[in-house]
Amino acid sequence: MIQLNFKTLGQGPAIIILHGLFGSLDNWLSLARKLAENYSVYLIDQRNHGKSPHTDEFSYDLLAEDLHTFMDEQGIYQAHLIGHSMGGKVVMQFAGLYPDRIDKLVVVDMANRQYKPHHTEIFEALHALKLDQLKARSEAAAFFEKRVPEEGVRQFLLKNLGRERGNTYQWKFNLSSLSSHYQEILAEVEVDFPYEGPTLFISGGNSAYVEHADQEDLLDSFPQANFVEIAGVGHWVHAEAPGRFLEEVEAFLQDK
Repeated sequence: MIQLNFKTLGQGPAIIILHGLFGSLDNWLSLARKLAENYSVYLIDQRNHGKSPHTDEFSYDLLAEDLHTFMDEQGIYQAHLIGHSMGGKVVMQFAGLYPDRIDKLVVVDMANRQYKPHHTEIFEALHALKLDQLKARSEAAAFFEKRVPEEGVRQFLLKNLGRERGNTYQWKFNLSSLSSHYQEILAEVEVDFPYEGPTLFISGGNSAYVEHADQEDLLDSFPQANFVEIAGVGHWVHAEAPGRFLEEVEAFLQDK
């Protein structure tokens, strides 16, 4: 297993937060600071993202095992888990494998079904950008403006553009591995048995990631699930409506 990069804030019961595809732990820092008033919050860069090791392998089993190893290394027997998008699938997989290691489970804008490809335009743009010819971040911004319509997505991607020694630019995520394993990223999460613990699914009202038809399937695997839809926001629920998101999560975690 690999050593994951992480940050920890606060004191109290443990919360572990997993970001989504193309993300990093930095995406959750502002919310983590709020949660850290009452909890020990662990923010993780998942494999092939951020400052964690880049490898050729990807599967939800593997990422769940990364999380299991991380908890053992940190001496965390049980934790609240929060996973967004791809991270949501990881925590669902983990729930099927290690249910006794979870206190409460929060899945953000993700179902457990297989998804149709919907990042093709982004992958094409990422591969088309010539990093070795890039002189300034503004050049990358102008490049994406012509290829990625949503401004929020462009800004999200540009946060992953890092400058290396010698002033060359590199992606903080492993573009090659994520591209080659895209079908696995889209794959269904097959939980072997129902996870009986308290579970909260939070989705964005403007997002198509979790449809009402998904709820019945999710209840088969997560019979104690509650569903909250936050109106007026898309896939990045926690970034678009942080106050409402925090309110829902804290109420769920504090409910006895």
